[in-house]
Formats: sequence, structure tokens, C-alpha cells
Amino acid sequence: MRRGEHWMGNGSYERLERRFARIGDLNAAARTVRWYSLTYGPPGGEASRGHQLATLGGLAHELLTAPEAAEALAAAEADEPWQAANLREMRRLHTAASAVPSELVEAKARAVSRAQAVWHAARPEGDFAAFLPALRDVVERTREDAQIKGEARGLAPYDALLDIYDPGRRNAEVAAMFGELEAVLPGVIDRVRGGPKPPGPEGPREGLERIARRMMAMLGLEERHVRLDESAHPFSTGEQDDVRITTRWSGPPGEALMGVLHESGHALYTRGLPEDWRRQPVGRNRGMTAHESQSLSIEMQACRSRAFAVHYARLLEEEFGPEGAWEPGRLYGVLTHVEPDLIRVEADEVSYPLHIAVRHRCETALISGALDPADLPDAFDDAVEALLGIRPPGPREGCMQDIHWSGGSFGYFPTYTLGALMAAQLAEAMRAALPDLDREIERGNFRPLVGWLRENVHSRGCLDASSDGLVKQATGRPLDTGAFLRHVEERYSG
Repeated sequence: MRRGEHWMGNGSYERLERRFARIGDLNAAARTVRWYSLTYGPPGGEASRGHQLATLGGLAHELLTAPEAAEALAAAEADEPWQAANLREMRRLHTAASAVPSELVEAKARAVSRAQAVWHAARPEGDFAAFLPALRDVVERTREDAQIKGEARGLAPYDALLDIYDPGRRNAEVAAMFGELEAVLPGVIDRVRGGPKPPGPEGPREGLERIARRMMAMLGLEERHVRLDESAHPFSTGEQDDVRITTRWSGPPGEALMGVLHESGHALYTRGLPEDWRRQPVGRNRGMTAHESQSLSIEMQACRSRAFAVHYARLLEEEFGPEGAWEPGRLYGVLTHVEPDLIRVEADEVSYPLHIAVRHRCETALISGALDPADLPDAFDDAVEALLGIRPPGPREGCMQDIHWSGGSFGYFPTYTLGALMAAQLAEAMRAALPDLDREIERGNFRPLVGWLRENVHSRGCLDASSDGLVKQATGRPLDTGAFLRHVEERYSG
């Protein structure tokens, strides 16, 4: 239903829509500034951009927490499903933002700003001692923040953090699913590990970029709405009609192309969000588990498959000629090579969930107080050794390799693996509905796949209250590990 049709709300709801549209515009502008900062912005302009982001964020927070917003939320009514879901999301955002005193918001922002600067300086040498005071400050501020948000919503502190990134998700479910993965995946790795990773496709950057743009077009991403740029770490951001993705050309060329496919999955989700509800909370994505499921639906489920290896080999030969051609079977071997690695972002599909399990163990202990930040390096290394059978030589390859904790992003890591589980569950349902899917992928025809995701995921926005609700309507059951473990067994042990 389009907004405004068969109106069953009231004036308070209408005022809220106008208010949240302004909040949405401010947040969108902030995303644009961050994109510019990470792509084209000169390093000397970081202070100015920081002030811009602080102003945009402050204005959005004021609109969200103003007394007028609280009054309208208390009085608003909406019976139509999309309007009711929009009101539900408005109330969720308002409750979370209003619970924390501004003094703590500012203190945490200062702690994060300091910690990220110290992390950038200390990580190259793995100087954890230099990083520790700043990390401790972030952990303490985050624990306080989690405690307050949890009390406001009747949640445990870590559940309150998880809820930021995957609304409705609880740590008991995460721990149970991770336990199932930890019981199976090390054995799979032992059976199929292949030693040092073989080099993938190579070629001049201009040719690789042409292939990348052909891949984006193959997925239905139009140049008039989607940009491809370069950054130190690949990412995707933007709005329905203005999406920006990046990749990193400095690493292995084949992985740069896989990075484009991964970020294209995120971009497809953003492009497919419900147009009638743009600038409204219900028109946003259903959290980071759902978002990661879309990038992995494209990269892992579809584009590291035997079927895509056929089309990928064709693209390489068309661009680089016979000397740059790859036999599809050999290409598939590179795409699905398994060997534990110390660096999370370079991990294969089977090892990756264990990297996330390591971080989940550590951050839940940090938030509960069971782990002192000073003991993080040993706890992290012990978990890596227990789950992956290798031990980091120092903090640079261990607990300091990711920026997330310095940024206060506790509760974010689990969504990477939860997204992989969701992608596998969606792929299982999709293949049942589209029996000729592999044949279409071999031809480079992604219209059936993208169409299915558009209907069952993208177009629903936040109509469902949780990612479990979203995946249940698409597959018939809430999220579990079954489809992912079946996928791993079929792809790697079949």
C-alpha cells in the first residue's frame, strides 16, 4: 500500500512522518560525508568533516528525542500494517535514543574518537600497551550505555547491544547457534584444508575494473544510480537511488572482484528497499544480519558456485584473451579454497564463522566484566588457537586487527555469521522455488535470483519486526544453522 492510501492514522502520526523524514535526510547526509571522507576527502580535512558529522548527528538526535516527539509517539495511532510497522520502528528508535543521558553520549563519543586515533597509530606495531587505556575507556562507556539501554527495555546489557544491529536478536540464541558451528566446522576444515592459497585471476587494473562493472550490470545495478570507487576497506552506503560501493585494488585482483560482488549485494538491498516508504524508518533495511545476508547471497551463495565459475571464466577470457583465460574447474577451486588464516577479512567461508565466534566470546566477556581489557590479548589468542588451530604471533594479527572495538561497536560482530546463516537459508528456499537457477547463473542471468530477493527481502524493508520474522516469511522457519551446515557439507565435502 502506498502512503496516504486508506488513511487510518491521526494527526500525531502525520507529524511523526514529517519529523522522521527530516531525521532520515540528516542521517543520509552524514552517510554521504562519511563516504567522501573514505574515498576522495583530503586527510587534512578530517577535522572539518568531523564537525559536520557531529552537527548532523546532533540535529538528528535532537529531533528524535525532543519532547514534541515523545508527545506525538504517545498519541499516535496507525492500523494499516505498513503505518503500524513504521510507528513501531519510530518508538524503538526513540526509546533507545532517549534512554541514555547526553553526558554519556558525549563521553562515549570522545572515548571512541580517542580510541580510534590510538588504534590507527598503535596497530602497525601491535602496541597493545599503548592502546589499552583508550580501549578500557571505550569498554567502560559501552558497558554503562548497555546497562542503561537494557534497563529501559528489560534486556540484559549485551542483548541491548545486539538489538542495535539485529533488532529482536538475543545472545542466548546466538550462543546456541555458534556452539553448533564450533562443534562441526573445525572437523570440516581438517578434512578439506588445502594449504597456502593459490593465486587467483590477475590482469591490468583497467581490465579488472571493466569486469567489475560488467558484474555490477549483470546484477542489475545501473550506473546512473550506483558508483564504484576505491577505498582502503570495501564498503557500501547510500540511498535507494544513490548507492556508492567501493573495493580495494591494492590486494589480490581476484579478491577485489569478489569484493565488488559482495558490496553489490549490499547495494542491491539498498536499491530494492520500498520506494513508497523512503525517508521513513520502516523503509530502511532490517538490520545488519539481513544486510550481510544479502551481500553473502551474491558473493558466497551465487558467485563462488560451480555455476558462476563458468560465467566468470567467460568474462576473464573475453577481457584478457586466451592467455588470461581460466578453466572453470580451476577457478572454482580458487573460489572455494579452505585454509585457516589469522586475518578475519581474508578468511574462507568455512573458517570465517570461527573468527566471529572468537570475537563473540571476547566481547561478551568484556561487557559482562568477566574479562578485563588488559587480559584481552591472551583470551583472544587462546580462542583462536582453540577454534582454528593457529596462534597469533602478537596483537597486530590478534585482538588489534579489527577497528570495531575501538569504535565501540560491540554486538556487531555476530551479525557477520548470522548473515551467512540467513544467506544459506534463503538460498535453500530460492533454489526450491527456482529449479533452473544454476543454469541461469552459468549464463550470467541474475534476474531470477535478484527478483526473488526483491520480493522476499528487499521490498519488505522493516515491515517484519525482526530478521527472524523476515527470514521466516521467506523460508518458513526462523533462523537456524541447518541450511548453512548443509551448504558447507555439499560444497566442500561432496
